[in-house]
Amino acid sequence: MKKLAAKILSTCFGIGYFPVAPGTVTSIAAVLCYYIIPILHEPPLLLSLVALCTFVGIWSGTLMEEEFGNDPSIVTIDELAGQWLALAFLPVGWLPALLSLVFFRFFDIAKPGPVDAAQRFPGGWGIMADDLLAGLFANVSVWAVLALLAHFHLWPSL
Repeated sequence: MKKLAAKILSTCFGIGYFPVAPGTVTSIAAVLCYYIIPILHEPPLLLSLVALCTFVGIWSGTLMEEEFGNDPSIVTIDELAGQWLALAFLPVGWLPALLSLVFFRFFDIAKPGPVDAAQRFPGGWGIMADDLLAGLFANVSVWAVLALLAHFHLWPSL
């Protein structure tokens, strides 16, 4: 029963079984949920969900690694948490949401420096840590782009 719960939760209710780019599909689903469920725009709720996903991801990711090996691609709860972290505190709108998706996927796939190092933590900790760091880097990157656009009067002032 414990392993079944871990499979369901770690794969975001089966999204992780998508045959092509399950991490990207989960990230898109996270953005769509954020965009169409207005209460997710509230940072305290969104950060609470990130924390909940993180704890569930550490637990379920550790169990999934025991069965499927190191950081199995079907485990996508890390993308959900990381993408939601990338969206936290951003202005609501299609451009910030799209930028957060692009930057999050970039940092999650390219794994620059600390993101790569974070994935080496043992078990579910490594599964979750690199995506949370990628989400944080994505969030900061979106703010930088929005500030640059505002400077050139292409986005409302921040």
